[in-house]
Amino acid sequence: MNILGQSAIFLGAAVIAVPLSRRAGLGALLGYLLAGIAIGPHLLGLIGDVDDVLHFAELGVVLLLFVIGLELKPARLWAMRKPVFGLGTQQVVITGAIGFGIATVFELSWQASLVVGLSLSLSSTAVALQLLAEKKQLLEQHGRASFGVLLFQDLAIVPLMALVPLLSEQPSSGEGSLLLSSAIAIGAILAVVFGGRYLLRPVFRIIASSGVHEVFTAAALLLVVGTGLLMQAVGFSMAMGAFLAGVLLADSEYRHELEADIEPFKGLLLGLFFIAVGMSVNLELVVSQTALVLGLTGLLLIVKFGVLFALGRWHGLGNREAVRLGVTLFQGGEFAFVLLGLAQTQNLLAASVGELLVLIVSFSMMLTPIVVAGTDLLLKRTSKDEEPEFDEMPEEDNEVIIAGFGRYGQIIGRLLQVRKIHFTALDVSSAHVDFVRKFGNKIYYGDAQRVDLLRAAGADKAKVLVVALDDMAATNVVVDMARKHFPHLTLFVRARNRQHVFELMALGVTRFSRETFLSSLDMGEDVLRAVGVPISVASEAVARFRLFDRELLKHQYSIHTDTARLQATGQRSRKQLEELFERDAEELMEEIDRI
Repeated sequence: MNILGQSAIFLGAAVIAVPLSRRAGLGALLGYLLAGIAIGPHLLGLIGDVDDVLHFAELGVVLLLFVIGLELKPARLWAMRKPVFGLGTQQVVITGAIGFGIATVFELSWQASLVVGLSLSLSSTAVALQLLAEKKQLLEQHGRASFGVLLFQDLAIVPLMALVPLLSEQPSSGEGSLLLSSAIAIGAILAVVFGGRYLLRPVFRIIASSGVHEVFTAAALLLVVGTGLLMQAVGFSMAMGAFLAGVLLADSEYRHELEADIEPFKGLLLGLFFIAVGMSVNLELVVSQTALVLGLTGLLLIVKFGVLFALGRWHGLGNREAVRLGVTLFQGGEFAFVLLGLAQTQNLLAASVGELLVLIVSFSMMLTPIVVAGTDLLLKRTSKDEEPEFDEMPEEDNEVIIAGFGRYGQIIGRLLQVRKIHFTALDVSSAHVDFVRKFGNKIYYGDAQRVDLLRAAGADKAKVLVVALDDMAATNVVVDMARKHFPHLTLFVRARNRQHVFELMALGVTRFSRETFLSSLDMGEDVLRAVGVPISVASEAVARFRLFDRELLKHQYSIHTDTARLQATGQRSRKQLEELFERDAEELMEEIDRI
């Protein structure tokens, strides 16, 4: 079957299974896994080559780690060192030791038992982070602890992969070769750090200035895949390389644009990865050794849950957070496939044992979304009526988003900054972004007309969206999109002229400001004072004019589609305004005479 036919099968299976799974309350992840089982070689047999699909779909995990890296500034990553190197190290060591002991009971060699124990200590980055993201729990206490553990496991995969050949009885490469490999690996890391810090921004600036969005997307994908391949070539995982690239760009003005461009590819490839995991489930082995498979899967889940719960409590998590930590990470992980496969090539594990362990890991990944959904339901039912303790939100999740950071948007940003109110600014001009950043303003390159970009900038959590774009059509697009996708946002919109106000009112906007109206009123008041009009009189005249114009605007909007009536209203309004000013002048003269 050609690639288009296979693609149709994958897409069709996902389109059918995922909505049904979501409707049943089990989440999208289980739907992908069930779709994989259905089309895999052990059931319908529509797709046969599982390994190639799994290797390609691992790009989804790579893209996921890159996006997560974009969310973590280096300073924030350093602040997470305790859950990463404390909780993460303890979890791998303790779980690996218990797994080692259990494996020896099954009469495996100590070398094989060590590999099995360490392999099963790893959790699934793809499964855990997908569940946390779906439930919006990444910023909660158990979510941050889970991420710390997963990050350490990704770091640990490199020395673990180096350990497997050392445990083998096959000839080793020697100390000199090991030192050379280490030097190359360190050099690759330094190259990525240097490139991310000094080369990527100028490159993206040039690409952005071309104005061709497709090229920017291609550059983003090239960055992720290229960095991943470089790190893989020196012994690291592709996911680790992509994560490092993301962290280095976390402070970049292109962060939100990169995240928005990568997001669709990440979602599709992660779905393909879970389908491939489902395809790898050997149903014949499940049927022939049902008790053994279910028993060992249950044992794995119980052991890992117990370790994670105990460590979570030890590190200060409450009972509920520790339970959630346990059920989020108690499954086996995709890197177990890598280590177990490497152990088989090194003759440390028999093929039958490796196949059984892969099946156990796959089963544990499939059970995780079901157990997590059940745990959430149980915790909700047993929860007390008390106010939740909210976690501190990261700096990027600001209350205000300013779309368009030209002269108009900058004034609003400066006022917010004076009151130490954090905001996220977006501007579509890369040249403008570079200029504004020179003066210390926090601004990102990106088109606010894209809903995925607004979501990446934090529109789901923000309170206010200021639309300060210069282009009227673009302003209307952003307003319409924000009202549909983010109805909780309070909109403040820059209007170019009276006709633009009518368009905004038709879109439901109630808070708008014509860009020249207020400044004209200010100057008009100054002109009145300059020609001798008393201050109080000039101020009152401006206030009356402003109130009159506001009421006129409301009336004209009700008939703005009728040109003839609109023109007649304009003529009448000028006459009314003249009468109003004449009456003001008469009142002023009477006041002067009394004095």
